[in-house]
Amino acid sequence: MGGCVLLLLLLPLLPRATRGVAVSNGEQGRGHGNGGLWWAEDVTDQSCREVCGLCPGPPRNGSIVSRFCESRGDTESDGRCCRERGLSPGRLLGLDLSNCSLHSVPPGLAEATTAIILDLTENPLTTLPNGSFLGFIHLQSLAVPLALECPGGSDAWQDVTVDGSSRLCQEQRNPCNSSVELAWPCPENSVCAPDGPGLVQCLCDNPFHGYKCLREGTFPMLLFSGILGTATVSLSLLLWGTQRRKAKTP
Repeated sequence: MGGCVLLLLLLPLLPRATRGVAVSNGEQGRGHGNGGLWWAEDVTDQSCREVCGLCPGPPRNGSIVSRFCESRGDTESDGRCCRERGLSPGRLLGLDLSNCSLHSVPPGLAEATTAIILDLTENPLTTLPNGSFLGFIHLQSLAVPLALECPGGSDAWQDVTVDGSSRLCQEQRNPCNSSVELAWPCPENSVCAPDGPGLVQCLCDNPFHGYKCLREGTFPMLLFSGILGTATVSLSLLLWGTQRRKAKTP
């Protein structure tokens, strides 16, 4: 418990990135937090298998995911996913969740941020909440039920077409390179970067870091690690001693 409190006290020192949503025509945008920890997080093997097993079977024959994967010679099926072929599970490239009886966006979808192509058609989905595709910077083709709009709106995509009962959103646009107004302009000492359909993040320029990129200089990683490590060891010894005394008490 004490370690968690200490970590919370040290969080302001960590590099941060502000995430938000791009809006146009004067509409008010909704952000995704005043700041968040920014580090590259690998998708674990277990979480990948969970998202690939959200629906039984391989990618459906004729789906956009199936056609995409068949057109490449370096992929292999893994449940409803197709991946780069390799000795260990390769990068997830496509995810077919069509006809999976989904009434809402599954939480496991957040583990598929490396996907290039994604199919959500033939599901009773009623909405795509803001931030459902946060971090999906590689997504280039997304098929959704016709009743739904493309995430981020039509301005977030180069091409939006209707095919029967589905809507196909293709080629993400970079909101940082367009005339679309940002809900929260990036603060000084930072640069805008795409973070999914219609979503942006503000990354601190070197050597700035911290909340709103206001701290200058190299991030004191050694100091941070030393303080955190010392506190963790001290608390562990304290708890060990406390439990030992309780065990000896008749």
